Amino acid sequence: MCTRFYADSDKEMKPLITAAQKASFAWQMMISLSRPLSMSGEIRPSDIAAVIAPAKNGKRAVFPMQWGFHVDGLKAPLLNARLESAAEKPTFRDSWYRRRCIIPASWYFEWQHYLTRDGRIKTGEKYVIQQKNAGITWLAGLYRFEVTDGFRYPVFAVLTRESAEAVKDIHDRMPLILPGSAIDDWIAPDGDPGQVIRSAVTDLVLEKA
Repeated sequence: MCTRFYADSDKEMKPLITAAQKASFAWQMMISLSRPLSMSGEIRPSDIAAVIAPAKNGKRAVFPMQWGFHVDGLKAPLLNARLESAAEKPTFRDSWYRRRCIIPASWYFEWQHYLTRDGRIKTGEKYVIQQKNAGITWLAGLYRFEVTDGFRYPVFAVLTRESAEAVKDIHDRMPLILPGSAIDDWIAPDGDPGQVIRSAVTDLVLEKA
């Protein structure tokens, strides 16, 4: 699962956030969606975040995107897409093959999940989790375009996978994290996502928030 992440407006994240804030449609997005353009601090569902995706010329660029795919019949947006089924699910299939993105984060948050004696799942302490020895944790995601009151804007979902050894005692799911060297291959519309995920990062560190 991934329902919160953090973007620290330090020297590594600041250029990405600034680039997203300068996008041509950023202010219209803020007004139409009634969301701030800070894109820093704790990012929550439906917030606007700085996201890496290909520009029209195919080169890497940074855009403001809202977190969550909106689906008819569901009250809450879909924040995550399961890696194992994204290529088949109607909601995510087209994005899997044509619109992949990277969500830069300083770290993500997870709440410990555990079973009680009566078999129920309880939520425990909150943890900060990030890639080991890296200033930015690159979360792999999917994006698409949605329309609100005639305004067309991009939204994203974070891909999740089975947890790596380092965090499996906290939760059985975690975001798909890629090395910085794989960003261009991942976002390339004609790329092979099945090949890129082989480089997924599993070396993580965590501490209580």
